[in-house]
Amino acid sequence: MGGVTLRVDLVVPVKPLPKAKTRLRGAADGGVGELGAHQRLALALARDTVVAAVGATTVGRVLVISSDPAVAMELGALGAFGVEVVTDPGRGLNGALRHGATLLRSSDAGPMIGALQADLPALRPAELDDAVTVAARLFGAGAHRAFQPDAPGEGTTLLLAAPGHRLDPHFGGASAAAHRESGAVVLPGVRPGLRRDVDTVTDLDEAVRLGVGTWTRAVIDARDAAPPAGPPPAALRSPNV
Repeated sequence: MGGVTLRVDLVVPVKPLPKAKTRLRGAADGGVGELGAHQRLALALARDTVVAAVGATTVGRVLVISSDPAVAMELGALGAFGVEVVTDPGRGLNGALRHGATLLRSSDAGPMIGALQADLPALRPAELDDAVTVAARLFGAGAHRAFQPDAPGEGTTLLLAAPGHRLDPHFGGASAAAHRESGAVVLPGVRPGLRRDVDTVTDLDEAVRLGVGTWTRAVIDARDAAPPAGPPPAALRSPNV
């Protein structure tokens, strides 16, 4: 591997749950769109992502960046597995990632550093291990940064930087092109769970087909077990209907 340590510390940004994954509103409750149900889904996506990450043998620390107290409580409970939660500094997504990378590097400059999106409920630990292994090979050959495009190929789900190099994140919009233009190289290989981020109901359905983690599965099962929303009882209908 060209002397590159086969270990990565990850930054995982999580938005405040009421503002997270707005295009999924209604996906957790059959289209009703109740805020509590939506927040449970958004939190489940993040929790399954982090659980998969800490299950990878190449992952050391996972630093969650969030200003949401529910996120801090739920993901902070995974502290025994190397998960830490720090407050979002309020500098946007890329600013949060740079902040997290600085914190991780300040205490240990040896491992690779990475940014992992928090909406990968079908992620498998083995996929992360494979991505880190391939990145170490690329870094040993002279690359400094590498990234995993999402399933459509336009976004980015994982960005990795070699030891001694800045993370330099360019998330948002067409981030795959932005990362490529910034000098990062694409991680070759097939990793469907790592590529399947979830922004829409169609994305969620595809993730479910791949096989999602325990927390997302519980939300989906609860949704599917609920009776369908129907018309109001006859006594409540307008007499003109």
